[in-house]
Amino acid sequence: MRAIAIWRGVDRALARDVGLVCLAVGVIGVSYGTIAVASHLPAWLPAVMGCLVLAGASEFLFVGIVAAGGNPFAAVAAGLLVNARHLPFGLSLPDVLGQGWRRLLGSHVMNDESVVFALSERDPVRRRTAYWLCGLGILVCWPSGALLGAVLGSAVHDTDAFGLDAMFPAVLLALVLPALRDGAKRRAALTGAAVALATAPFLPAGLPVLLGLVGLAVPGGGGAGKAGTDGGEEEEEREGTE
Repeated sequence: MRAIAIWRGVDRALARDVGLVCLAVGVIGVSYGTIAVASHLPAWLPAVMGCLVLAGASEFLFVGIVAAGGNPFAAVAAGLLVNARHLPFGLSLPDVLGQGWRRLLGSHVMNDESVVFALSERDPVRRRTAYWLCGLGILVCWPSGALLGAVLGSAVHDTDAFGLDAMFPAVLLALVLPALRDGAKRRAALTGAAVALATAPFLPAGLPVLLGLVGLAVPGGGGAGKAGTDGGEEEEEREGTE
């Protein structure tokens, strides 16, 4: 019954938006698989990492460090540092993961896209629906794209010429733009971006992104302000209905 309740929130608009994002992620996965094979890594590695790690930024970073002759343990440490952003993600969405084995699977499919889709929904059922629909969709599309890219890797060596590496941040930017209409969220985002850009030349990869979380400390930029706004709107809706 719980599974039925979760999927009850699917509508055409949500399915379309999630489908387009998953398709874009699959295309980026093709680029990732191609880069990995072109960097002389075994063809099975990007597909296996796509299933087990399921974190594009960390996987790209791992492949880049190893391909440049870096220590694999340093590459793993850098990937873990980048994925540390999942800690605040989990704290912001405690109600969507479920319990037991569902919580384990829900934690595994946590990524930037599924979190953004979930946070964009106010209704709890639609929030869970958006999270699981996007998370499971990426769980299928990302490793599939990586496998296809690994197969094509021997034929296409210069993936940068196709601009596929720019699609991932472009998709995330398109998802967050509507939220930036709110002045408090815009100030928080700009503060975080400024901190990340200012520290990027001096700090290891991944750490500037974590430091960018200081934007949440901007007045009105955290979750409390949002919750208060939503609660006020819901109260007005109830009064209007009565």
